[in-house]
Amino acid sequence: MEITIFWHRRDLRFADNAGLAAALQSGHPVLPLFIYDQTILEKLPPDDARLTFIFDQVERLAHEAREAGGGFLARYGKTEAVFEALLKAYDVAAVYTNEDYEPYATERDAVIAKLVEKHGAEFKAFKDQVIFAKDEVLTKNGKPSKVFGAYSKAWQAKVTPDDFKPHPSARLFKKENLASPQKGDASRPTLKEMGFERHEQWTPPAHLPPAKVVENYDQVRDLPAEKRGTTRLSVHLRFGTVSIRQLMQQAQELNNKLLNELIWRDFFMMLLWHFPNTATEAYDPKMRHLPYRDDEAQYRAWCEGRTGYPLVDAGMRQLNATGYLHNRARIATAGFLVKQLFIDWKLGEHYFSEKLLDYDMSNNVGNWQWMAGTGAVAAPWFRVYSPDSQQQQYDPDYEYVKQWVPEFGTDKYPAPIVDHKFGRERALDLIRKSRK
Repeated sequence: MEITIFWHRRDLRFADNAGLAAALQSGHPVLPLFIYDQTILEKLPPDDARLTFIFDQVERLAHEAREAGGGFLARYGKTEAVFEALLKAYDVAAVYTNEDYEPYATERDAVIAKLVEKHGAEFKAFKDQVIFAKDEVLTKNGKPSKVFGAYSKAWQAKVTPDDFKPHPSARLFKKENLASPQKGDASRPTLKEMGFERHEQWTPPAHLPPAKVVENYDQVRDLPAEKRGTTRLSVHLRFGTVSIRQLMQQAQELNNKLLNELIWRDFFMMLLWHFPNTATEAYDPKMRHLPYRDDEAQYRAWCEGRTGYPLVDAGMRQLNATGYLHNRARIATAGFLVKQLFIDWKLGEHYFSEKLLDYDMSNNVGNWQWMAGTGAVAAPWFRVYSPDSQQQQYDPDYEYVKQWVPEFGTDKYPAPIVDHKFGRERALDLIRKSRK
């Protein structure tokens, strides 16, 4: 029997899944697949909490598939080798999946598409994790926009109710449309078999936030001590356990500020797709050879939350303890590293990539380059945020600080590792000279 394989990646759900809905209407029974990509996993520590999260979602999908009367494949290995084996073991008519816009993913998908087509099957990829992708929102000159305000305006002018319409994958996910693994082919790798140990970190439920949270978002989103100030759905958007269409529709109806923040996701993914080199180097050629400082002691102090600036330290300790970092604290911590300490933004981006449960390359790279003044869209290079001013503005009663830095206000709390005025002037001077 010919089957269609649906390859899950950043879309760990059966409901409102664009590629899965198309696969279920392909005319062939569908066998869902998830690959624990060895190329990615071999770079992770054995206690990486993200893998525990992914593993639990894959096991949930396997259970849901079984309950629906179908099967689910999970494999560990190099992606090309996994598909080589599957294409030999099954009569595959097509492989359906959803698009991924990161450099490694686009290169990998091109290889797999060629392999699948070589075996006489189709390879089809669908847009699912964004509303608009690639070349769908361009300037009047047909170029990718590098100004977010203009992009957001064009995005909101282009969007229609149909763009938020859920795909019928949940309704179609039933026994008559599903395939089962071959006999003896249903086992799935365990964390231990892949060389990992279980490491859980708390995540919110995978459903839309209460309306009140969305309605109040613009008023409290910048207050890190506020318990329900944001949706906290970033990890679910990263791994596709919640539909971006449904969250954006809710935001459009209840709070345009939240909608605008979500549009940044589309914007940064569009930029990374057009400029994949920005994952590892500054977009602005004038900012590619800045004389960043190599100061291991100060870098470690930043990583561990021992800078003597309470908002920065609270943010880094929250990140290290929970895998989550409030957006206002992300701004404070990133700005401090690249301007007050004048340490390379790539080191900060890499540290966040290791610690954040919701790590998303396009968002992370885009925001770090914004803070450093090096990106396609960037804060002016001469903008330097004051950690003290941000403290007074966003956590004036030190509620957030006291939660994460209990020794603050005692003689156990360290003195600032750099004077703000000195660090600011040093950074501006070095950047100014380098840009000449």
